[in-house]
Amino acid sequence: MSLQIKTDDLLTEQANPASGDIDLLPTTEILRLINDEDKKVAVAVEREIPRISAAVEAIAAAFAKGGRLVYIGAGTSGRLGVLDAAECPPTFGVDAGQVIGLIAGGDIALTRAVEGAEDDQQEVVTELKAINLAAGDIVVGIAASGRTPYVLAGLVYARSLGAFTIAVSCSPNSAVEQAADLAITPLVGPEIITGSTRLKAGTATKLVLNMLTTAAMIKRGKVYKNLMVDVQPTNAKLLQRAERIVAAAAGASRERAADALKDAGQNVKLAIVMLKCGCSADAAVDYLAASDGFIRKVTREIEEER
Repeated sequence: MSLQIKTDDLLTEQANPASGDIDLLPTTEILRLINDEDKKVAVAVEREIPRISAAVEAIAAAFAKGGRLVYIGAGTSGRLGVLDAAECPPTFGVDAGQVIGLIAGGDIALTRAVEGAEDDQQEVVTELKAINLAAGDIVVGIAASGRTPYVLAGLVYARSLGAFTIAVSCSPNSAVEQAADLAITPLVGPEIITGSTRLKAGTATKLVLNMLTTAAMIKRGKVYKNLMVDVQPTNAKLLQRAERIVAAAAGASRERAADALKDAGQNVKLAIVMLKCGCSADAAVDYLAASDGFIRKVTREIEEER
């Protein structure tokens, strides 16, 4: 039986006994039932932390060598990958091409369903070739069911190039799990609405992707203390956030932080180093370059010099 129709035994396709009569419940009870099921998601993700940790280490190592993180998925899974990729440049100041999201059916599939796209195994290979996927990249295949042909084909192609592959799914012993070098499999159980994996499976996927990029960026010096010091202040709200970050990180007044940001060309990390080390913007650039962009390394080296 082909992958397209062999779904009867998938965990994500099973009926949830807790919601068998959900259509008879009053609104408040429907919501309580959904909420009760959602509480299981964080626990399922927690069980996967050892695998998520291994994935983060691989991603951070790839970033350090100039590699990229590429998400591939269809439907909800694909949209979540594209979302996470899109949020990395403004949050962490990385180039738009460092984290890439590919979705079956292309950009139009972000806003509406593209029938049959997830079954197209050639499309993903074409797209991966178009971005010049290489051995130093990381490919994360996202498929709640664990059997999406688009994702499977992408993982197989990536491995053929020597790229490290990670599978994120919500079904045990799945095809994508077997196709990848590393599998992250939060088992959230049957959905409230049978087979609707935009619910618990989608929430689990979002939590996992949050962990992958956030932790990897932390390990690459994109966070100082708990502050996103490479945030891009591209609008009024973000500029105010940048000022607060500089002030908090450097222990300076809001006014000094704003002045330092101007002198640093709105570069948050640069402004922090200038204030903490009492140096010019040019000196701060040199300090950061010598410390691979880690503020803690800069301050530690300055203290040792003194």
